[in-house]
Amino acid sequence: MDWFFRTEDTWQNLLVRVTLGAVIFPHGAMKLFGWFGGYGVLATIDAFSKSYHIPAFWTLLVIAAESFGALGLIFGFATRLCAFGIFCDMIGAICLVHWPNGFFMNWFGAQHGEGFEYHLLAIGMALALMITGGGRLSLDNLIAKKPYHKRITL
Repeated sequence: MDWFFRTEDTWQNLLVRVTLGAVIFPHGAMKLFGWFGGYGVLATIDAFSKSYHIPAFWTLLVIAAESFGALGLIFGFATRLCAFGIFCDMIGAICLVHWPNGFFMNWFGAQHGEGFEYHLLAIGMALALMITGGGRLSLDNLIAKKPYHKRITL
């Protein structure tokens, strides 16, 4: 378990994880609580099922990654796991929804839906966190440095 919490004590990781968490969390809050114009859990499950044929189990994983995973990133707890959840979520979003719309976001309404450039940025940020961990001022860093976390040898 040492590798799970171990992290480099850098500011860069802090900036990447807080930024990614802050950008992803509102999307999770829309799906989980119905905040920011969202519909809440049941309506999200229904919409994902009808629109994209995604089973409820996978929709719940998306909601968990975007809400609890984003909060985990903001606080730097289980950073690698949370980043992996968001990584998988963004891969799924590209493959199931955004790929047909091309690369670019739909700034001027010229295409049917949004492209995948935003998702690609999130994937890159998540990959960086999966490799390096939560960084400075993360709960992971605090846990990794605790004496009780080290092995006792006789």
